[in-house]
Amino acid sequence: MSRRNLAIGILLLGLAIGFGWSMGFFWLRRSEAVPTGKALAEPTASDATLVQNLLGKNLDHRTFSFATVAEACSGKKVIPLAAKESHTRVQAAIESALTRAIEKLNAPDSPVRSLRRINEASRFFEDALHESLNAEPDLSCDIPPNRRGEAQRSGYPDLRIVHEPSGEVFYLDPKLVEDDSWNSTLRTFYFEPKDETLKITDDAVHLLAGISHDGKDGAWTFTGFKLIDLSTLKVRLKAEFQASNKDLYPE
Repeated sequence: MSRRNLAIGILLLGLAIGFGWSMGFFWLRRSEAVPTGKALAEPTASDATLVQNLLGKNLDHRTFSFATVAEACSGKKVIPLAAKESHTRVQAAIESALTRAIEKLNAPDSPVRSLRRINEASRFFEDALHESLNAEPDLSCDIPPNRRGEAQRSGYPDLRIVHEPSGEVFYLDPKLVEDDSWNSTLRTFYFEPKDETLKITDDAVHLLAGISHDGKDGAWTFTGFKLIDLSTLKVRLKAEFQASNKDLYPE
């Protein structure tokens, strides 16, 4: 499939499900309609045809290259991590920053000790990495701006690193992983492209840091990390028809 056809397919899918699709490990949900006491609009022939065509693509059973998907949506290349000076420098800096962040957040007075859920600790790792990488003499690190030029915490990726001597950009996305969950098949990474809030605005190396912990609620110990090059990642698509409470329960 060409990149142009892939981009068109993604656009059609977004229109069909009202921006209700996201990248990760995906399946199609089907449910029975519940009467709301208000007449439902009759489906048009074009709607029915589009839904049938989407279902016929078996999208929930296909895999896609994340690099291809990201470039098709953003127009920016996903650059593989290579054995070159700038890449080696940034990789070493990230690994040192991760080591320092783990030491800091494992301390008895760590702010994560007061958290109710481990997912809330992700923000503290982002902040620690941000501060540490910005202290490097030849690097800068910031929250990635979206297409509107606004710094945006939510959505992929979490951090944007620039190797200033070369001008090369590296995106970094830290994720927390319980020690015995490295082989879990549950969705742990997703990419949801939306036009104005898309945060991939550079040709860049895309990296994910998996940070492991022991799973002890409220007393977590962070045990290590894995740094992953996302240029080789394969992803699946979850198409989801959705409705809000306002849709379900009209006045």
